[in-house]
Amino acid sequence: MATVEASGRPATTLPWLIIVCGCIVTAMTFGPRSAMGFFQLPMLADTGWDRTTFSLAMAIQNLFWGAGLPFFGAFADRYGTWRVLALSGIIYAAGLLLMATATTPSMLYLGGGVLVGLGVASGGFGIVLASFARHVPADRRSFVFGIGTAAGSAGMFIFAPISQGFITAYGWSQTLIYLAIAMLAIPLIAIPLAGNSKTSTIVQPDAEQSVSDALREAFGHRSFVLLTSGFFVCGFQLAFVTAHFPAYIGDLGIDAKYAVIALALIGFFNIIGALASGVIGQRYSKPLFLTWIYLARSVAIVGLVMFPATPATIIAFSVVMGLLWLSTVPPTNALVAIMFGTRHLGMLGGVVFFSHQVGSFLGVWLGGYLYDQFGSYDPVWWIGAILGLFAAMVHWPIVEKKIDRPVLAAAE
Repeated sequence: MATVEASGRPATTLPWLIIVCGCIVTAMTFGPRSAMGFFQLPMLADTGWDRTTFSLAMAIQNLFWGAGLPFFGAFADRYGTWRVLALSGIIYAAGLLLMATATTPSMLYLGGGVLVGLGVASGGFGIVLASFARHVPADRRSFVFGIGTAAGSAGMFIFAPISQGFITAYGWSQTLIYLAIAMLAIPLIAIPLAGNSKTSTIVQPDAEQSVSDALREAFGHRSFVLLTSGFFVCGFQLAFVTAHFPAYIGDLGIDAKYAVIALALIGFFNIIGALASGVIGQRYSKPLFLTWIYLARSVAIVGLVMFPATPATIIAFSVVMGLLWLSTVPPTNALVAIMFGTRHLGMLGGVVFFSHQVGSFLGVWLGGYLYDQFGSYDPVWWIGAILGLFAAMVHWPIVEKKIDRPVLAAAE
């Protein structure tokens, strides 16, 4: 289907250079933080720290990821995506380097927590997908969001075995240094994503709002509040699995190779799930689709806890969770774009994602804290299952339509 650029000329193809480079950036930023669980046990063995210490660092990482995204998103909306992505590579590299050389918990909290969190915030889904939205027509947006999300999944699939292999060969500290060096390539890869919300190649009849007006409008909109509340659960569930699943598998007495297999499977099937989510979200009700995703996650979690712990159950859970892992991202971001347009999409998407990362903070931290208290991860698994039911309930009544603005003469 032909689209119309701001110049009025027909555009028959998607901006593939922007999409490909954005996907590479997303894979690179999402990959290392998805492999953090592999660093937990060897780091703790060398430093003598407990799981609560590592968990708090990862919880801080998730919190700063979420807290930084609305600000980086607003900066990208106004001053350009490339500037933010270039900053991401530098901050991310600094955080990994400090984490690699940490000799105290405070250094770990600053490096692996604050700096890595800000590095992911300034180079992750929210920034890249907002850039895609400015160059892709609404009728293709959910599909392209699926591609971008799948790229993050590919990063998880690629970096999980690489990280574990490098840890085995060179040690956890040296592996983090290698990852830090790799992040310095992001400023170069991100060059095609230059531009801000005013350089969009797609005609956008969005209102010229101030940041405060956009935030006031969003938080006064019931569907936005429900979407933001539900995304909290996504963060809780996924961050807990990312940080603690390898250790959980080890506690079950299952061979360590299955931890690598599990995260690789999650990453691989995540690619399929993200792509499928983009297609499904383009054709069917996004709120209803999100409702089913969260219900399915709860069923998967209950099955993992209730069935006997074997390599087969670990693999089955990984496949199912992989399909559901980031499948929430395309419809969630697409709903924000549908409701409010793309003028402040980076910032508003960041606000929704901040809720996700508050959930991530609690999921990671509670995982370590409750394990140290009870010697088991089961309490957090059950909390995650119950929260999945809550998320399904709040997504059901979301209305998928553009907010009424008297100043706009036409829908986007």
